[in-house]
Amino acid sequence: MHCAPTIASGLRVVEPSRRPGRADGAELTLDPAAIAANTRYLAARATRLMAVVKADGFGHGAAEAAAASLGAGATSLGVASVEEALLLRGAGFRVPVLSWLNPVDAAFDEALRAGVSLAVPGSAHLAAVVRAASRTRRPARLHLQVDTGMGRDGAEPGAWPELCRRARVAEADGLVEVVGVMSHLGCADTPGDPCTDRALALFRAAVTTAAEAGLRPRWRHLAATSATLTDPRTRFDLARVGAGLFGIDPTGTTRLRPALTLTAPVVSVRAVPAGARAGYGHAWSAERRTHLALLPVGYADGLPRTASGRAEVLLGGRRCRVAGRISMDQVIVDTGDRPAVPGEIATVFGPGDRGEPTVGEWAGWSGTLEHEIVTGLGARLRRTVRRQAVAA
Repeated sequence: MHCAPTIASGLRVVEPSRRPGRADGAELTLDPAAIAANTRYLAARATRLMAVVKADGFGHGAAEAAAASLGAGATSLGVASVEEALLLRGAGFRVPVLSWLNPVDAAFDEALRAGVSLAVPGSAHLAAVVRAASRTRRPARLHLQVDTGMGRDGAEPGAWPELCRRARVAEADGLVEVVGVMSHLGCADTPGDPCTDRALALFRAAVTTAAEAGLRPRWRHLAATSATLTDPRTRFDLARVGAGLFGIDPTGTTRLRPALTLTAPVVSVRAVPAGARAGYGHAWSAERRTHLALLPVGYADGLPRTASGRAEVLLGGRRCRVAGRISMDQVIVDTGDRPAVPGEIATVFGPGDRGEPTVGEWAGWSGTLEHEIVTGLGARLRRTVRRQAVAA
């Protein structure tokens, strides 16, 4: 038998609204109160908090995530691309928005017209933004990026002094305003890792170089979720927090609240004898007489196929193991000696308050990160927003 009883935590879980008797596919429910609670916790540990809502708010919905975090202490928004920034402006957000990952021919004119701040990782990007500022007659608000050891975005230390010098010239010409210096940490998920010390030293040196070039940026920002939670040295003037808003702590040191719940109705049920096989490749066989339930959710909806045979769902108050391989649209679960009922709702993952699996567990079963699970959730999932408050 692969179903096990669970014990509820005692917290009140507000159920998503559902029309009686309706079971029309998998449903993803967002809890903005969870985002707000996480934001308050993180904002209390930062001088200022930028809510990072890239990748459609880590799969949670950028506009909903932005609204919840801004209402709970965040003062600005961060995204990867200009396109993401413009979507936020189109949704009505007027707070500062920073975009930090763009090709050199990105839509900088549109960004400047919309009042979007831009990160500049090198002289070529600086020149492109300066040209856009000349065309639009709108000075660009810039955050200069320096690479402190990750080998990806940001100017290499050797190129940093020249970038600062050119930025100061453009600033003197009235075409840009350098408002920030930023970088990113590669090892902050492991508190105490020496590479964070090296990155911190490089960042401090970069800030000094910028000042020597005549720049006076208001914002120095290095810390993301992990460092904000565990390393006060890295917080400076601003912390850019993304994963933590959504209940993900890569350091494993803090219990934040997951903000998504994925449910799916039982489509059909059957009793099978010992030795019966199921799924592609007949990778599963029944050890004894048992019952199977079919759920209309699969890897096209974001459930990793690598979790096959290990993952569980909550059904009828019990954990039930996935039987066989996860298909594109379907999952079979073994309900043991208790047959499920068509239309009964299974919880694939949630905050864990009722004993249901969490995104963290799914990540473990899949050998991946929670970030990959939530950002990979499929577009065909029916999405709803929980408006009621969640008990503390």
